[in-house]
Amino acid sequence: YRKNLWKWGKTPAEVMPELVSYTDVAIGNEEDAEKVFGIHAPESDVTAGKVEADQYLYVCEKLNERFPNLKTIAITLRGSISASHNEWSAVLWDEGTFYEGIDFDITHIVDRVGGGDSFMGGLIYGLKTYGDDKQKALNFAIAASCLKHSIFGDFNLVTVDEVQKLMSGDASGRVSR
Repeated sequence: YRKNLWKWGKTPAEVMPELVSYTDVAIGNEEDAEKVFGIHAPESDVTAGKVEADQYLYVCEKLNERFPNLKTIAITLRGSISASHNEWSAVLWDEGTFYEGIDFDITHIVDRVGGGDSFMGGLIYGLKTYGDDKQKALNFAIAASCLKHSIFGDFNLVTVDEVQKLMSGDASGRVSR
């Protein structure tokens, strides 16, 4: 759902429930469940940049109660300090197990556009590559998206090796040849 792209003639709350009822995987950001389904993370304030990962377990559980077909739910968490400085993480709920991802403090953001798409692509890659290691899959997606914030344009140009280095703690940014 994107407010500026929504041209269905009905509100998202009127359209999305039926669409979600046909899916088993849902991916969104920290505001989507609230804006579309009225499900709010307790003790969170997105407008103040306060997004606590553990509060999104409630959101995932409520989404699963409403849509029992959902097997996997991923939510990106952006704490906006300023337009060029964000805290970045995500959570993953997979068939009742809740995972909190690694946290990144992203300074000097080049472009936020494409960050969510990069997360989704990274999560798909991570789930296919790491199998049952959902934590590693989630961390791969977060790291891929984190690196995307350093690239202009709406696509990610980093390599799998660069993502793996960042997710394992190498944030030096050094070029390997």
